Amino acid sequence: MFDQLDLDDELCRAINDMGYERPTSIQSLVIPHAMEGKDILADAPTGTGKTAAFLLPVCQYLLDHPRKDDSSTRVLILVPTRELANQVFEQAKAITKYTHLTCGVITGGINYGTDRETLAGHCDILVATPGRLFEHIEQESFDCRDIESLILDEADRMLDMGFSSIVHQIAGEARWRKQSMLFSATLEGKGVRNFAQELLKDPVTLSADPSRKEKNKIIQWYHLADDLNHKNAILVHHLRNTIESCIVFVKTRQRLHNLKDFLFSQDFSVTYLQGEMPQDKRNSALASFKAGDVKILIATDVAARGIDVQDISHVINFDMPRGSDLYVHRIGRTGRAGAKGTAISIVEAHDFEKIGKVERYTKEPFKARVIEGLRPNNKAPKVIRKQKVKTPGKGKGKKVKAKGKFKKKTTRPSSPKSKEA
Repeated sequence: MFDQLDLDDELCRAINDMGYERPTSIQSLVIPHAMEGKDILADAPTGTGKTAAFLLPVCQYLLDHPRKDDSSTRVLILVPTRELANQVFEQAKAITKYTHLTCGVITGGINYGTDRETLAGHCDILVATPGRLFEHIEQESFDCRDIESLILDEADRMLDMGFSSIVHQIAGEARWRKQSMLFSATLEGKGVRNFAQELLKDPVTLSADPSRKEKNKIIQWYHLADDLNHKNAILVHHLRNTIESCIVFVKTRQRLHNLKDFLFSQDFSVTYLQGEMPQDKRNSALASFKAGDVKILIATDVAARGIDVQDISHVINFDMPRGSDLYVHRIGRTGRAGAKGTAISIVEAHDFEKIGKVERYTKEPFKARVIEGLRPNNKAPKVIRKQKVKTPGKGKGKKVKAKGKFKKKTTRPSSPKSKEA
């Protein structure tokens, strides 16, 4: 229980109001170490309570060590997107509502006058996107010298979005801090590890193994499609028959608008998110989707980062993502906090090799399904992996690699015993 984590009664009262009954796996791991003042390097799947895992210990620190003078921001939380910044800000306000602690948020797309009011208030906890905050640092309207705790949320997304240099400069400005925490959906690969090595001091590395209740319960499968018309037909079938609320992912803005126009022609009500979209339009699109006024949201990967909408029943990959890590981020929009969700991918032959990559990355089977009346005419491509073979006439142990081949139309995709309704 939370009262066993040495948290103040005011914090326990707030999290009880928020509906938390007991700490999640990541919270149980992070909070004790963070309250000891240690640097943290942690990975946790989406929807497992990661935000409260870093907010609760820093709030406890601020309560234990009240500010002694008119100092500036003491806790800085950097996040990659505007939507995520607002979500973290709202949760920070909820957690601190019975305390004297103050919170603020600064993101791009907002009037600079609003930013100045926030900064002038000397809030205890500031949530910000790196780009806008660095503008204020350069203009000398924000001072990092009083920051005691620096938190980087979704660090892998920050790296993908090219924020590495700016984050390093902000961290340099806050070099007198006492603690740093870095959270990421995955710690695989050199990128996040190198990032952490440069920003953290002797961190405690934590990896959450969510309980069965916390784990995303996402059913996944794919449909093999012959061409774009076939993909459209499969998508329409699902949107008409099985969808309650759905995010449809596409790979480019041009693809997004083509699909939007097509779905409008099929009498679907849709909204969309794309990169470099005015903030008021983004807010309007998300508000209509969250309220359930529109059931279908089309998005590119860049535009969808940081979206946290409850009760999304389906994610559909109209286009496969460029990497398996992005696939995991996409499908994490559904099945949140232990709820059930469905992820469907519509795959053409040129993307078929990504099926195997996703299976290897997630260590889960990725099966094909067919819809009666929409069966593919073409067979699935077959990728022959490199394998060691003996060279004729050579001695034992002398081996060479056979060349990999990519053959099309040789085998059908695996299909389940039962057909998709």
